[in-house]
Amino acid sequence: MRLIRRILYFFGQRREEAELKEEMEFHRQMIEQESGDRYAANRRMGASSLAREDARAVWFPLRLDSVLQDVRVGFRMLRRSPGFSLLAILCLTLGIGANAAVFSWIEGILFRPYPLVAHQERLVAVGGTARDEPRGTSLSWPDFQDLQRRCTLCETAFVSKITGTTLSIGDRAERTTGSIVSANYFDAIGVPPMLGRGFLPGEDQGQSAHPVTVISYQLWQGRFRGDPQIIGKTERLDGVLHTIVGVAPEGFYGTFVGWRMNFWVPVSMEDTFEGGGYKLEDRGARWIESYARLKPGVTQQQAQQEFAAISQRLEATYPATNRGRGIKPWPLWQTPFNNAATLLPTLETMLVVVVCVLFIACANVGNLLLVRSFARRHEMSVRLAIGADAARLWQQLLTEGLVLSLFGAAGGLLVAYWCRHALVLLFPARGGVQMYLPGELDWRVLALSAAVCLATTLLMGLVPALQTRKIDLASSMKMEAAGVVGGHGRAWVRSGLVLVQVSLSFILLVGTGLLMQSLLTIRSTSPGFNARGVQYTGIDLVSVGYTPARAQSFQDELLERVGSLPGVESAAFSRMVPLSYVSSATAPVVVDGYTPPPEESPTVDYNEVGQDYFATMGIPLVAGREFTRGDDDKAALAAVVNETMAQRYWNGRNPLGQRLQLKGRWLQVVGIAKDSKYSSVREKPTPFFFIALRQNNLRGGVLNIRTPLAPQTMATALAREVHALDPNIAPYELITMQEQLARSTSPQMVAVTLVGVLGGLALLLSAIGLYGVMSYAVSQSTRELGLRMALGAGASNLLRLVLSRGLALTGAGVVLGAGIALLLTRLLGNLLYKVSPRDPLAFGLALVVMTTAAIAACFVPAWRATRTDPARILRD
Repeated sequence: MRLIRRILYFFGQRREEAELKEEMEFHRQMIEQESGDRYAANRRMGASSLAREDARAVWFPLRLDSVLQDVRVGFRMLRRSPGFSLLAILCLTLGIGANAAVFSWIEGILFRPYPLVAHQERLVAVGGTARDEPRGTSLSWPDFQDLQRRCTLCETAFVSKITGTTLSIGDRAERTTGSIVSANYFDAIGVPPMLGRGFLPGEDQGQSAHPVTVISYQLWQGRFRGDPQIIGKTERLDGVLHTIVGVAPEGFYGTFVGWRMNFWVPVSMEDTFEGGGYKLEDRGARWIESYARLKPGVTQQQAQQEFAAISQRLEATYPATNRGRGIKPWPLWQTPFNNAATLLPTLETMLVVVVCVLFIACANVGNLLLVRSFARRHEMSVRLAIGADAARLWQQLLTEGLVLSLFGAAGGLLVAYWCRHALVLLFPARGGVQMYLPGELDWRVLALSAAVCLATTLLMGLVPALQTRKIDLASSMKMEAAGVVGGHGRAWVRSGLVLVQVSLSFILLVGTGLLMQSLLTIRSTSPGFNARGVQYTGIDLVSVGYTPARAQSFQDELLERVGSLPGVESAAFSRMVPLSYVSSATAPVVVDGYTPPPEESPTVDYNEVGQDYFATMGIPLVAGREFTRGDDDKAALAAVVNETMAQRYWNGRNPLGQRLQLKGRWLQVVGIAKDSKYSSVREKPTPFFFIALRQNNLRGGVLNIRTPLAPQTMATALAREVHALDPNIAPYELITMQEQLARSTSPQMVAVTLVGVLGGLALLLSAIGLYGVMSYAVSQSTRELGLRMALGAGASNLLRLVLSRGLALTGAGVVLGAGIALLLTRLLGNLLYKVSPRDPLAFGLALVVMTTAAIAACFVPAWRATRTDPARILRD
């Protein structure tokens, strides 16, 4: 009944309070009639406001009632000071919005990157390991099948390997991405096709035995215009007609971070889409990108122990291919074979950066609230004098902070919603295909943002609330004056908040400088080949059904035509382009005369290249020769090794004329090339070799051209020559190798851009905070300034006084920030390249920028101080 009465009171507060007020007034009038003395009646009745509050406490929980009252007061205060409110909400919007945006990226790219896929919290990426390879590698199909059969802690395991194909032929080939998957793929991830079916058991067995495909909803709508009779129709993928058996549901983009998948084919079609021949029975061919879903309650450590036991059995059973190799699970955010691992260091850095920005924003708003609380000091004193306790004042100030942070959180979530797909804008399209890196604003991100909002409220409201403890009722009624930086107790709080802002801004500026230097160092470091003047494109002959013999003839004729074009110095084909996502081929090798240690199974990456490749790419030969047109299927198999491979496997002996075995075939070393970069500019020197393209029947590949001509001119000429040979073939996008170098450093560029933008935002917020403190200090010390001028101080003296004290505050923040930066910048190790985390240039530039911003922030208050009229001030 008591609860019901309180609920009824809540919905009828005005009526109940009106009746209470009327009843109390009736009693006062009755007492006044009896005594005949109005003042005696008032004394006998006591404080009517307190009486009404006591009554309300019985009818309704007083604390909740007071909170609702404080919320109303908070909204009234926002309306009363629109300038203050807008500035505070803007600061919070930027701080909370930056945090929510980064939370959404982390959620959508690292933790739950695959929309519609069930139980992603139990998914792990499965890859291979080797003693001399720090990062994970792919698995072979036989190793994956053994793992799938023997793993007892996995609910399911499946394969998802990125690939691509040409979908349409025109003036330019249209490239699209897809996946080579195991037959259980759609069942394993819990995403059944919306039309048709997935793959049947057994459709991932045999060589090119099951040319079937499931297409994406986007491809179905775009290319096939939503044809409801699509099931059973055919589409040519990499030159082979595939029957469409299913359409994936809307919103499903596959299981690869960074790209949308538009089609899926079973593993049995691997040799159609993967170079290097049929691999399903080759335990040494490592190309599988796989996942496993652990059973409920199974930890990653338990899975790792079982995987290790399985890999040890495989090593003992197949020493020729598995010696020294293991199998390991990774959480999704550390997946070694997609863009998650690439973006992890950047997003980790962004998380630290946005937290710093949030602290700066909170310090800024805290300063604004503190200044306003000083202006309301008389109000607080009156409330204390009439009986309010300190806890009640704390509650009101914290509630006002909560109202502000709620507006900031609403604006921040709106900013995060707008920016959830913004990360992809910083990455260039590749091959005409734009990356896909969506943020995810799910309930977890909203809950985390709500936690940030509450933390923001405490950070902002705590400082002014603490000041209420120091209110002296006697002195609070008097006018107080403060120095330019403040000689009173409250000034150090304002200065301390600005100190935090300056320190954090300095740290972010140092980080921006370090990342910028690292990016410039990466882009100025020689990749081991002469990228200037080299352009490349792709020529896909598989899609149009060329046989190996016909493809070889086409490539020879095209090379002759391109080589005769004005301005073309040389041209050569290759299987892959350096520093691209397409990985080099890799396989176990046997080096004649080299006995590996018991724990090592030599596995080396290689590329298939044509004649004049080294001349075209500008890779110097240390000894021997490069491939010629005579290195065809009738000649002895030839190889060119790099310096690191020659040193490791021949140990000072001359490798020219020596042999190495690749996939059961012996090759003779005919040349030694200088080391260069193959997968990443940041990679250390690694063994690598090249084999002759004409001896391996490669259809299509990359056409590299050395020419000073502009890419647009070269693209037009190349398309003309290709169409002259076959009007049904079109080259892919023609880009320069310099652009490829820039694309390979995209993660570093993204980190520089984001840290730079957020660092600039932090600098702006810090300058606003410093300006606010100095401006308030000047406004509160007009009497002091007037007295100084009356005693003979000139405008330059006042200008120097204010600027020096503002710069002193900045200097203290810089010193504190430098000390913290020396500790924190080591966290940038994964993003820095040949740059020390303590680089003096980065610290020096940060000091210059911070000092310039401080001078700009302090100048206006200092200039205003020089305009003080001493006669008016002393008279007042």
